[in-house]
Amino acid sequence: MNLNPQQQAAVEYLAGPLLVLAGAGSGKTRVITEKIAYLIDKMGLPPNKIAAITFTNKAAKEMRERISRRLKGKNTNGLILCTFHALGWRILRQHSKELGYRPGISILDERDTLQLVRDLLTPGTQADKVKQARWQLSRWKNLALTVAEAEANASSPGEVTAVELYKRYQDQLKTLNAVDFDDLIMLPLLLLQDPAIRIIWQEKLRYLLVDEYQDTNETQYRLLKLLAGGRGAITAVGDDDQSIYAFRGAQPENIQQLGQDFEQLKIIKLEQNYRSSGRVLKAANAVIANNPHAHPKQLWSALPEGELIRIIPCEDERDEARRVTSEILHRKFTRNSHYGEFAILYRGNFQSRVFERTLREQQIPYHLSGGTSFFGRTEIKDLMCYFRLLVNPTDNTAFLRVVNTPRRGLGAGSMAKVAAAAAQLGTGMLDASRHEQCLNTLSPRVATAMRGFSDLILRLGAAGEHADPMVAIKELIDEIDYSQWLRDQAETPPDAERRQKNVDELLNWIQRIHTSADASMNLTDLMGQITLMTSLDDEKDPGQVVRLMTLHAAKGLEFKHVFMVGVEEGLLPHQMSLNEGAEEEERRLMYVGITRAEETLTLTHAARRKRFGEALRCKPSRFLAELPKECILQTGTGSEAEETEKQERAKAHLANLEALFGG
Repeated sequence: MNLNPQQQAAVEYLAGPLLVLAGAGSGKTRVITEKIAYLIDKMGLPPNKIAAITFTNKAAKEMRERISRRLKGKNTNGLILCTFHALGWRILRQHSKELGYRPGISILDERDTLQLVRDLLTPGTQADKVKQARWQLSRWKNLALTVAEAEANASSPGEVTAVELYKRYQDQLKTLNAVDFDDLIMLPLLLLQDPAIRIIWQEKLRYLLVDEYQDTNETQYRLLKLLAGGRGAITAVGDDDQSIYAFRGAQPENIQQLGQDFEQLKIIKLEQNYRSSGRVLKAANAVIANNPHAHPKQLWSALPEGELIRIIPCEDERDEARRVTSEILHRKFTRNSHYGEFAILYRGNFQSRVFERTLREQQIPYHLSGGTSFFGRTEIKDLMCYFRLLVNPTDNTAFLRVVNTPRRGLGAGSMAKVAAAAAQLGTGMLDASRHEQCLNTLSPRVATAMRGFSDLILRLGAAGEHADPMVAIKELIDEIDYSQWLRDQAETPPDAERRQKNVDELLNWIQRIHTSADASMNLTDLMGQITLMTSLDDEKDPGQVVRLMTLHAAKGLEFKHVFMVGVEEGLLPHQMSLNEGAEEEERRLMYVGITRAEETLTLTHAARRKRFGEALRCKPSRFLAELPKECILQTGTGSEAEETEKQERAKAHLANLEALFGG
């Protein structure tokens, strides 16, 4: 596919800052890919002077693969394709000393930071209060507010208390020589306030490209602005109509802000859609037209008009699941479709359960997206950090995660003393925890626990190097009594059982790796092999199966046949969003769902839906009334065509049964 005139103009424009307003399915990723190739191939810009910034590692990986194919055989060494957080980490590592950090900074994940907040609060503070406190700290950082600035803005006793927590939290992070994920944006932003550091990075990154620009928050935008500098060597690609992440701090108004901060900003609109049928696009345009726009777009397509959009009223969620399943079977057996061409999209995860049951009943394969990956589960991350520490006792990040898992009585104060000793001794935290200089600062009980922990790690680490590493791994799990820890932490016995099964699966997986490799493999070799296989953590292409996912998770994807279910008041738009005055974002979510469809779109709504154990009456969504009537086929009218379709669906259902049972 050749570039269309608007895409070509976006690729070649280098006279100043550029905003590419890229409608759904308009080829925005191709524009970014081609512009990188243009900068390297035609303009002679060294690859290591270019940075393309995305929001997910998966998007960065896909873009890198596209660039490799596009510039096959050409030098792309040093080309930066990464997330905002990865770019921030590069800046922070290079200038950590200027912020008072020591080499070897650790990044604490959400579990670790929650535990740190819990340790700093009054013992026994309820979990929801801990999460609320953590959310407030994250909010301040995403607004680029330092402790001093938050303190200056505090106007109530509650805010003053929160600021005090913010101060102690930051002090504790500094003592631990650690940062959280919010710091990976905020701290580089603080560093770039220094003109000398700013010049270094403006020279290092001569051209910036930003994907999904509408999803940037306050600190990310300010970081981009400083890196782009007066030169304005930046191409921002985004779509204000697809800004659906306000709950993560995304600010679609950054699109307008770009024009205010860069007066010479050029705007190019990509309005030709290469994905969806004409009727789908007419529906999307009609819905989103009800939102205010600073830069209105009108998607169009050279593709056929396609089928009418079906709206199916249902009795309840079970009837809804049966009807959608029937529609899938009908199309599969009458149009020779594959299961992988279908997607069921919904507003809330709770809606998936009834569809899972119904699809299983019909033996229809499906994949539920958006769940926690196997290696992202708490129990798996705990054990993997233990194994890392066995191999590398200087791994401070692993040490911080597991030293108090299971509980060994180490609070924030004890960990601060260990971190301080590590800094003074110039060693890793585990090594420092064995030193008398450190142990003498701890209470006898905590010192005994620390000594026991470090002895265990060093003993089993050595054993894994000189004998069967699986024996050392299993002995570790037994010694720390991890199974009991899971039972103690689980909210219910079934939860404990599920988590134990995950542990068993991990051990079986490691055992298979060990068995299939060289029998002389030691623990270091085994962990190296496992590290090379961490791509298993990525969500694989599920193949030819029906996809179930939330509307948020569906962004960026496309399917031949889309079912949007639960299109009802209070669900889409969601009542909580309506209460917060966020109807416009809910309409954007509707727009995102509609534009996932390539060929057919089916919308369903129920008269009743069970929520919190109670069957509630439902009304069709206000967004349905915004669809153009000429694009809609409303079912339930009793027409002759509808009766014919019912008979066809019955035949399809029978064909499915015959296929299942060999009829």
